[in-house]
Order: sequence, then C-alpha cells, then structure tokens
Amino acid sequence: MENRDNLIEKKCFDLLERAIAQEATDIHLVPMQDRYDICFKKNSKLERSGTFPPQLAARMISFYKFLSSLDISNKRNPQSGSFHKKMHNENFSFRVSTIPSIQMKESVVIRIQRHDQIVPLDKLCIDPVWEQKLRHAAEERQGLVLLTGPTGSGKTTTIYSMTAHCVNHLERHVISLEDPVENNHSHLLQIQVNERSGMTYAAGLKAILRHSPDVIMIGEIRDSETAKTAVAAALTGHLVLTTVHSKDPEGCFYRMMDFGITPEELRQTVVCIAAQRLIRKKDGDVGAVFEIVQGELLESIANGIITGEHVTVPKELTIEAIMRKYSLEKMMSHG
Repeated sequence: MENRDNLIEKKCFDLLERAIAQEATDIHLVPMQDRYDICFKKNSKLERSGTFPPQLAARMISFYKFLSSLDISNKRNPQSGSFHKKMHNENFSFRVSTIPSIQMKESVVIRIQRHDQIVPLDKLCIDPVWEQKLRHAAEERQGLVLLTGPTGSGKTTTIYSMTAHCVNHLERHVISLEDPVENNHSHLLQIQVNERSGMTYAAGLKAILRHSPDVIMIGEIRDSETAKTAVAAALTGHLVLTTVHSKDPEGCFYRMMDFGITPEELRQTVVCIAAQRLIRKKDGDVGAVFEIVQGELLESIANGIITGEHVTVPKELTIEAIMRKYSLEKMMSHG
C-alpha cells in the first residue's frame, strides 16, 4: 500500500515538473469516457500532453486535493485551494481548482506560478504610455483600480507588478486579501480568505484596516460580498487594487453594478480601469497591451451611466483596436 502511495506521489510531482519544464502556466486533467486527458496551457493555447487511466488520475487528483487542504471525500462540489513546493531550487505556488462532471469524475486545473516572479511595469507594458498611466494609478492615495479582461489575459501578473511598484518605489504598506493566495510574494503581507474559520472578505477587511495599510489588494471580485468589500475599503480612504472579469472598461462598470454596486458608488471610488490582453512581442517574449480609462474620460463614462447618456471610449483606443494594431504590426514585421 505504501509503495502504491509513493507511486502516486511520484506521478503527481513528475507531472508538475514536466509542466514547469515546458513552461506551461496551467495543467488540465480532463475526464473522458475511458481516460483522463492531460493538457498543458502555454501562451493561452491548450496543448494535449498525454493520458492517464481513470483510476490513476482519480488517485492523483485526491493527492493534489490533500496537498491543497481540500476535502478529498467531496466530489460533488467545486473546490479551490493551493499548495507550495520547491522544485529545481525555485519556490512555486500551485492553485488547484476542481469541478465535478458526470459519473462523479472531477475535472482539475492547476495554475503554476513562481514565487516572487515580478515583471516590472516597464517590461510588461509594450507601450511606455501604458506604463506611465499604471504608475499614475498606483500613485493615487485612495480609490479603486480595476484590472479587467478574460481568463489568461495577465491580470494577476499586472496587479502584482503594481503592488511591487507601490512597495519598492512609493514606499507604501501593501496588504493583500486573496481567495486563495495564489503566489507568495515577499513584498506583500498576504491574508487568505478562509470561510470555514470565519475569515470572510468582510472579516478580513476589518482586520486589514486595523493594520494601517496604505494599499489593499483584493485578488479578484467574483461576487457581491467581495465587490462591496472593495468599495468599502476605497471609501475609507485607501487605494484598492483588484481584478474583475469583463470584456472592456465599460463592461467592467456594468459587471460591478451586477454585483450590487451603485453607479454613484462607482463614480466616487473608481480612479482607473485597465483592460488588458497578452501578445507575443517581436523578441519572442510575452507582453501586455492595454486600454486604460482614467481622468476625464473615466468621469464622463461614469456620469453617462448615471444620467443614461451613453459615453464610449474612442474607437482607436479600445482594446479591440489596439489588438488589431499590434497584430498587424506583427504580421508586417514577419514580412
């Protein structure tokens, strides 16, 4: 029995090492009728990388759940957690997310992140103008900075870059409230939400506000409680950095309203909305392109939502136009 458990442990860590060696950002264990497909996500593309028998995959999933402090016996409900491990002399975080499928089989995604891997804003932003705008947003003394875009668009990378800028260049005290903590960063005091122990977003915010922060990072707004927590923190005189899933800055406004935030609350708190996408640069590295709304344009859009007058971002500044521009430049550079 012990040998079998050791085999499962070895298979689990071998899979993680293989994904790291191939520079994958995510591992997908996808249940099929007679097998599990193993897929690695690289550069926003999912590549199949083998299969496992269903019995072996089920035991591996249980081991990953054990490492992430999840309920191994519960296969009916979605769960998420994380664990950390040193591999190849580097510290990694692995965020584990499970979801049930038919026939009591679980689908699992494991997000891979290196500890303390901060991409400076000047390296992240393809256009220096975007770097300047993000730096300006980080220099605000209070308000809500929303980073938006679809899954895999680099929001987490950007928000950690901004918090590092706040600490290293602006000398501010930054505390994060995350569910779960995806990646350990030495420049942050990180608090993990734990509903079972009573550390909800609301309770976590109260604790953070007693700890004299200058900047509060809230990992992701995915429900009404988190949205209200973020707005409440911004209204108390703090700068709040957070992420939201939406298509563009205007959609971000409506997404927050879906969470129960009033247009007036958004007008009073939001100081910057940055929609982003990742593209491959000419040198082969991955960089980010942005549609950033702040200042007078942001105020016009917020007021337009309140009064019912539709105010839009100029077409040439939208994320779609920017993506087309850089895709065209890339095509031209390849001749």
